Amino acid sequence: MYFESHAHYDDGRFDKDREEILNLLPSCGIDYVINVGCDMESSRKSIEMAEKYDYVYAAVGVHPHDAENMKESDLDELRQMSSHKKVVAIGEIGLDYYYDNSPRDVQRYWFKRQLELVKEVNKPVIIHSREASKETFDIIKESGVRKGVIHCYSGSAQMAKDYINMGFYIGIGGVITFSNAKKLVEVAETIQLEQILIETDSPYLSPIPNRGKRNDSRNLQFVVKKLAKIKDLTPEKVANITKLNAKQLFFK
Repeated sequence: MYFESHAHYDDGRFDKDREEILNLLPSCGIDYVINVGCDMESSRKSIEMAEKYDYVYAAVGVHPHDAENMKESDLDELRQMSSHKKVVAIGEIGLDYYYDNSPRDVQRYWFKRQLELVKEVNKPVIIHSREASKETFDIIKESGVRKGVIHCYSGSAQMAKDYINMGFYIGIGGVITFSNAKKLVEVAETIQLEQILIETDSPYLSPIPNRGKRNDSRNLQFVVKKLAKIKDLTPEKVANITKLNAKQLFFK
């Protein structure tokens, strides 16, 4: 029923019950999960998880928070990882000017280098962008990469349309259920459902009614219900269309 396009089950907050949750998800209607790397270690763990669970797939990449620690040999390892049969994307990569955990020039450098890798290995890309909307867009446009998803989208409706015209999907998660998510609701109203992927970003960003608690893919139902209300469709229709969208991106 649901395609979880972005989760981090390698996160330490799942150490006590990771296997229990992952074994439970298929019975809760979670058909697919993309576990997304954010540094070299989590990328390796994502592959290990994908090897263990049939319905789990991996993305590998280095998040802008960790760009400062990245080195050339990491790019070589990511290239090697990308050939694994269950690695379906490069990510999450991008820019984060909210936390600035890595210097901005370093973030830009490794973002561009990883986009070069995306083109080389011909995989979709999972993009992280926070407080850097225009620069992220401009770098992607210049790179020539034309297949991926803008994870946890926070930009304008017009930029969402620009991304879609460039070949990207828009990732929407629990934030859309928040009372202050008017801009994201406008995005969801403006673009076609056929260009949306659903995600949780587990263990982060739990939707209402579980906001503030550890997130997991079982909360996709609340994202779907909100989108169904916005689009005046049944939740089942939203779940099925967004699943087809994700399969089109990651498996074609």
